Order: sequence, then C-alpha cells, then structure tokens
Amino acid sequence: MREIIFDTETTGLDSRDDRVIELGGVELVNRFPTGKTFHHYINPQGRAIHAEAQAVHGISAADLAGKPTFAEIVEEWLAFTDGAKLVAHNATFDIGFLNVEFGRLGHPVIDNGLVVDTLALARRKHPMGPNSLDALCRRYGIDNTRRTKHGALLDSELLAEVYIELIGGKQAALVLDSATAPARGNENVRQIEIVVSQRPAPLPSRLTDAERDAHAGMVATLGEKALWLKVATG
Repeated sequence: MREIIFDTETTGLDSRDDRVIELGGVELVNRFPTGKTFHHYINPQGRAIHAEAQAVHGISAADLAGKPTFAEIVEEWLAFTDGAKLVAHNATFDIGFLNVEFGRLGHPVIDNGLVVDTLALARRKHPMGPNSLDALCRRYGIDNTRRTKHGALLDSELLAEVYIELIGGKQAALVLDSATAPARGNENVRQIEIVVSQRPAPLPSRLTDAERDAHAGMVATLGEKALWLKVATG
C-alpha cells in the first residue's frame, strides 16, 4: 500500500482567492518511509501573502521570486501521488486549496475516497485533545524542535511519524501456531514463533480416594439436573 503524507503552505486562508506557495510530501509504502520526497516553493503569481499567514510559515514574497508556478510543478506532483492515498492533517484545508489550483488548470479534483485526515483520526483516538501536530508530537515523543515555523516538507515528515502512531505504531507480529504459518503484512515486520511443548507424561492426580468419594456423595444430593452430573458423565 502506497501513501503520500503531505502538507501545503498558502498565502492565506481563503482557497477561492489565496494560492498555494509551498507543497511537500513524503512517501510511505506499507506504512514505512521509502526516503522519496516531494518539495517545491511556488510563485503565487502576484497574490500577496497575508501577514497572519507569513507569521505562521515565515515565507515572504521575496522568497518566492523566481520559483516555479503551480502549473509548472503540477505534473511532477501528479506523478508523485499517482495511485497513492493522500494523508494530511486537517485535510479539508489542503485538499480544498489543491482542488482550486487543479481547477484553474483543468485537472480533475481529488477523489475524497483517497484522502485520510489525521486530525479526524486524532480526534477519535484522543477526544479530549489537544490534537494539533505539535501536541501530537509531544504525546508520542516525536522530536519537533526544528519546527520553529510551519513548513510543508518538515511538517509532512513529522506527520508521517504521528500517523504511524495514530494507526497503531510499529508493532511486531506474533505467529502462534507453527513455523509454516504464512507471513502477513509488511515483510519488514518481525515475526516471533512461540512453541509450547507437551509433557512427556501427565501429572498424577493430587486427589485422594476419600476426597473422590466425598465429592461423589455431595453430587448425588444435587438432583438429576445438576451440572456436576454432566461433568462427571461427559
């Protein structure tokens, strides 16, 4: 299974008017990072960056001078994400911006069936919150000290670690029946075989004959429907 953990940074909060100015993603295959990444700063073609947005991501208009437009990187992004699920934190925001950018270029919108929202996962797993990316990093002991500003690639890398924890973490699989049991899941998952040996001879009973006779006498007083009669005869 192939998944792309991704994030965007934008000129503001209105997807109908603002533009994507940074797009980053990391690839997971069977929930393990492959080392393949995508990252571009994107020229917003004259759209001003809101001060509030710049305070969050630290990207200025001067930083984007000479960077490619969304039209110039879209085919690379589509190739990178082709056939994969898309995983984002508060995915509605990021998908909304990408769909508007795609619409400007005549590309079809993203299939919602391919989208996983880690914010929704976190709210179900930790309903008392908080569930921001920073809060989840603290909860799972993930080092986010480099995150002094939001950044699409760094946030994608952190989110990939958070996502693995949200869906259960890196747990070893146990094979309890035999050494010939087929491996299921990722080939990198460690498998442990547990063999339970049988005793060469059963242990002797610790009941005495007097105890057996006393028990039988007690059962005889319980009536025809007593459970102990079924145990004794079964």
